Amino acid sequence: MKILYIETSSKNCSVAISDDEKLLCLCEEVSENYKQSESLHTFVEWALEGAGISLQEIEAISLGKGPGSYTGLRIGASSAKGFCYGLKVPLIAINSLESMTEPFLGQNYDYIVPLIDARRMEVYTAIYDGETGKEISETEAKILDEHSFEELKDKKVLFVGDGAKKTKEIVQLPNAEFKNDIYPSAQYLIKRTLEKIEKKEFEDTAYFEPFYLKDFHGVKKKKSSDSV
Repeated sequence: MKILYIETSSKNCSVAISDDEKLLCLCEEVSENYKQSESLHTFVEWALEGAGISLQEIEAISLGKGPGSYTGLRIGASSAKGFCYGLKVPLIAINSLESMTEPFLGQNYDYIVPLIDARRMEVYTAIYDGETGKEISETEAKILDEHSFEELKDKKVLFVGDGAKKTKEIVQLPNAEFKNDIYPSAQYLIKRTLEKIEKKEFEDTAYFEPFYLKDFHGVKKKKSSDSV
């Protein structure tokens, strides 16, 4: 089964194609400027070319549903839905935090904690079992302080993601490791996607919304009359 994967929840615009569990092609780029709107469809074209298949051969679309960048998630979701409608194929959605744990499972960590940087001292995070990848605590928007994650202080923990840097500066965990150059990647959606397809856990394409976790807040411009 040939599947197209889209992951745009972070600074990494990422597209992959697999034939069942075999990765055929991966195109991705980390950009500080969130280039999803410019890069996504180009990456889809390159991935199809690299995989040596046509778009019409795609049998399902898998999307990293968030949490993460509001704009990035909207771009990814609208593209995924468009492909599903055009190709008449099902949509599968995977938690972007969950995909971040995939490359580190089975490496003798008690827990893996993905951290997506939100504003100020906030991160999007969850806790996963380091061996099985099972969710231990559900996804949340967490404001960091010196007591954050103190329940893990006696465990071997790996913190991954662009929120790991500010977490390391605040929390006091002697057995923790931090990798802050990790972003959600389309290639790590494959395993969970195939599990969901097996169980026929498809999204309702018409009503699907990304996992924003919290409402979007735009920046309100100050009126000149507001200034002191």
